[in-house]
Formats: sequence, C-alpha cells, structure tokens
Amino acid sequence: MGCLVSTPKDTGGNRRRPGSIGEVSVYVPGLRIPKPVDFSQSLSGHVSKTLVERLTAMRTRIVVMTGQEALTITRTRRKTTTQHGRSTLADLHQALEDYLPVLLGLVSDGSQLQFKVQFIWVNQEDDAEETAMFNAWYEVLSVLHLMAMLSLSQANLLLLPRTSADFYQPKASEESRRASIDIFLKAAGYLDCAVRHVLPRLPSELRRNLPVDLAEGVLRALCLQALGQGVDIQLGMAIDSTKATLAVKRRLACEMVKYWQQAQDNLMNLPLSNGWGEKHRHFVKWKYVEAKAAAYYYHGLILDEGNTEKSHGMAVAALQAADEYFEESKKACEVFNAAHPLSRNPPLWGTMKYLSEKIPKDTSSKVRINRDLYSHEKNMGTAPTLPDFALALKPNEYQLPPVDPSWRQRIAIGGTGLKCNCLKFLGTYDEFFHFSMAVEKKRKGCRLREWGHLTLNRANFF
Repeated sequence: MGCLVSTPKDTGGNRRRPGSIGEVSVYVPGLRIPKPVDFSQSLSGHVSKTLVERLTAMRTRIVVMTGQEALTITRTRRKTTTQHGRSTLADLHQALEDYLPVLLGLVSDGSQLQFKVQFIWVNQEDDAEETAMFNAWYEVLSVLHLMAMLSLSQANLLLLPRTSADFYQPKASEESRRASIDIFLKAAGYLDCAVRHVLPRLPSELRRNLPVDLAEGVLRALCLQALGQGVDIQLGMAIDSTKATLAVKRRLACEMVKYWQQAQDNLMNLPLSNGWGEKHRHFVKWKYVEAKAAAYYYHGLILDEGNTEKSHGMAVAALQAADEYFEESKKACEVFNAAHPLSRNPPLWGTMKYLSEKIPKDTSSKVRINRDLYSHEKNMGTAPTLPDFALALKPNEYQLPPVDPSWRQRIAIGGTGLKCNCLKFLGTYDEFFHFSMAVEKKRKGCRLREWGHLTLNRANFF
C-alpha cells in the first residue's frame, strides 16, 4: 500500500539551486526539505486531538528549521548559533530525534495508520522536484537521511582548516579531527539503519519509485563515504604520529581505497544527472583516485625496504603509480569544483598536504637511485597489486528508538454501555478507537472478541 506522487523538475521553485557552496572538505548533496502535512485531516477520529497537535507542532518546526538551514548549509560557515548559544545544526538534529519516536507510532505493530498520511519532501539529487507518498516508512527513511546529511555538514564545518596558534599554516585541530571521526560513524550508522531496517519495510513498488536521493545505492555510497573520510582523518593523524609505522599507514590508505571504490560502485548505474547528483559522483571519483595515490605511495615505500632488485623495481613502479594517481586526482578535483553548484578547496592540510609534498619528491628520488643501480629496462612494468586488508571501521550501530509513550496510555473509560462500573484500557489510541466502536455496537460487556482487525479479550484489562 502507499500512493506515490512525483512532481517533475520544471514545476516551480521549491528546490534550492545555489550557484556556489564555498569550501568543501566533506561533500553534502543538499538537504531534502519536508513540506507541511495536515495530520488533523488524515488522522481525525483515529488518534487523540492531543497527539495530532503534537505531531503537527513537531513536524512544522522541522519544516521551518530545515528550510532555514537549507539556505545556509551551502555556504562556508565557521559557526552559526541560536540565541541560546546552540548550533542551528544541532537544534535541527535534536528536533528530528524528538520527532522520530512520535512518528514511529504510525507504523507500530503494522498499524494501518502508516497509510493515512501523505508525506511530501523536496528532492535534491533526483530529477523530480518532490516526491509524495502515503507511507509513514517513507517519512522515517527521509528523517534518517536528513539526520545523516546534517551530521556530514557538521563534519565539514569541523574540518575546514583554520589558522593555527603558531600561524604556520591553516589546519583542523586534533580535537576537531577526533570529533569528526565520531560524527562520520554516527552518519554511517543512520544510513546503515536506513538500508537494513527501513528500506525493507517499503513495498517493492514504492522502493523502485523512491527518489534517487533515497535509492539504496546512494544511501550505501553515502555510508561508505562517511567511513572513507573517517579513515582519511585517521591516516592524517597517523602521519602526524611518530609512533605510527609505515605498515599502519599503508593499511589505512589501502582500506580507504576500498571504501571509496565500493562507494563508486554503488553509484555506478544510478541516474545522477542533475547538479547535486552529478557533483556527488565527481566527488566520489576524486576521493577514490586520491586514496589510490596514498595507498601506492606507502606500498612503494614498504617495497623499497626490500633488498632485492625485484622489490626495488616494484617499489619504483608503485611510486610512479602514486605520482600518476596524484596528478589525476588534481584534475578530478578541478572537475568536481567546476561542476554546479560551484565549490572550492580549502587550504591543503592533513593527509594531502603531506602527500602533495612527499609523492613527487620521493618518486623522483627513488626512480633516479634505482636507475643508477639497475638497468632501466628491468624496471619498466605495471604497478604491483595493492594488499587487500579487511575493513576495520564500521558504522555506529544505530537502532530506531522505541515508540513514544504518548501512543500507549492508560485511558479510563466507563459508561452505560458496559456491564461494569469502570474499566481501564491499556493500548494505543488506534486500538482504543476500534475498542470504543466495538463497545458501542456490540454492547456485550468485557468479553469482546474480534472486531474488525482487532482482537480484544480479558488480557486487555487490568
């Protein structure tokens, strides 16, 4: 069940199309924006007025806040706070977390309420401007996606380099880098939950007609992107550490290649043809090539520690591959920044700041030394295969919250239609509605059985 409505891209101005999104360390493909919903019309007679008003108030706040945040999320910002000193991103994220348990009441225990409300969201990566569905699981999926995008936006702000205390070069602080890893894992957790626990709840027909923003491939790619960028930060911290060995750095770089390769594979056959979607594809390609440059560099350094002509030749081939991938990554970066909406790189720092200096220098040096030691012909060849390491970084295990207690309350009822003075009913508002209708029509006291889809017996009473 569930009706789908998609609005073509040429119908109006709901979708934000910024000309530029400023500096980008972490790419966020825009924010999907919820449109207002009339809960009272859809749920009248099925849930209490109080609960309808609560759902309406919570979602209206999210609509307003998301619309405001979408106007600023595409601009480079150091800090945006509310009058109470909190981040606007954090406030919106908290509003979504508060809304989710109440929303889940619509889908609890397979309730038919999940099909009564039409939820509408403005897309960013899909050609259709907006998508509407009469299915509350679509709303849950959209909320998780938005929570993940807000997390990636927060990570981007943390990783935009700032002038350091020594004024030597702009960089992100160690505290910001560590915090960003936690945020990446949270974002990956939301997306992993969406793929494993929410998408399967939607009928296959609705899944096929989801906007590309919520397609399984895009959700998986975003999850892998978050993990890949988390490993990138770990590699940068390992580079700064005197205790981290070459083997540790190579492993991190090789894992980063696998994350980005899998992200690229998940986007391969998806129709990401408009601005945000095409730019998303370019970002993943850029980071994949960049990761290969890092992996071949460290693989080459380890191979060069060998004492044989073969190992030295393989080291040179690996370093040359690193240099070629590094040059290719610079071109891929230019393509990404030139794709609309336009963007620019922050000042180099961390992993790529280090590698931009080391790869050309070490490659040139090793090639020259190797040519002096061995014949040039013996060193010509393809780059060696990178080691295959198991992926260590995993998403946080995020679970959907329990249904808000407001959906399961003790409602005292009494009346002339019952063969007892007063009963107390424990159940959802939906169940109570059906129970009261059964009482009104059957008038058979406490032993009510199977009215509509609901079975009631003495177990309901206490």
